[in-house]
Amino acid sequence: MFSLNCKGRLIEISSPVVMGIINITPDSFYSGSRKPAAEQAVEQAGKMLAEGATFLDIGGQSTRPDSQWLDAPTEWERVEPALKAILEQYPDALISIDTFHASVAAQAVAAGAVMVNDISGGQLDPGMLETVGRLGVPYVCMHMKGSPQTMQQLASYDNLVLEVMDYFIERMDACRKAGINDLVLDPGFGFSKTIDHNFQLLKDLSVLKQLGLPVLAGLSRKSTIYKTLGIGPEEALNGTTVLNTIALQQGADILRVHDVLPAMEAIKLTNKLAGTGFNT
Repeated sequence: MFSLNCKGRLIEISSPVVMGIINITPDSFYSGSRKPAAEQAVEQAGKMLAEGATFLDIGGQSTRPDSQWLDAPTEWERVEPALKAILEQYPDALISIDTFHASVAAQAVAAGAVMVNDISGGQLDPGMLETVGRLGVPYVCMHMKGSPQTMQQLASYDNLVLEVMDYFIERMDACRKAGINDLVLDPGFGFSKTIDHNFQLLKDLSVLKQLGLPVLAGLSRKSTIYKTLGIGPEEALNGTTVLNTIALQQGADILRVHDVLPAMEAIKLTNKLAGTGFNT
């Protein structure tokens, strides 16, 4: 069991939980996740919370390959209205801010977010780790090489799983030195990795559990699924559920998804299969 101190609220993860994705963007790879207007974000938040999401992950810029880079003021201008509107309607919602800008993280936490989710593990903004340590909130540290604009040119490894492990060992030390107490590891499916890399990482996901920290799996509707199946992201829900189920069997503690209810059902069924005594 893991616990995360979310600004004084202790969230215990004794069974896997779901993080719902809300993109305040016009250009995220899956069109169904785009909620650029605050009222759309509030509606999506309500649906996800009703379906069982523990966390809501709100982001203001797409991080798909070759996406447009937004500076911090522009990103915050996108995110702020939706973040505040969601918390006004759902004041108990646990909001994660999906950003690699330290200033956006600080503004979001000041506005009520309780977690920072950084695709760069603190490597795109040198002030990020110190900022999160000062804020005292949990930090999702993801593995990626380069930036969203360069990452797919850097998808080369001698030993993928070993290199990801080494990356996390180094980042864990940097996070601890920055004062970050609650850390979640995200192997970064689809970030500076080929389709084969992603399947290898999923197959060996349980290796990351040796680090003694909760592991987040973000596989939802990604190209690993839809390119393998010869479909588009709009048709990739079934494939997402299949890979989420495998991730759960490999020890994933948090599923980051566009579709909360199917993820909750996958958790319930895998828990039942594992004999954990999940109560309906």
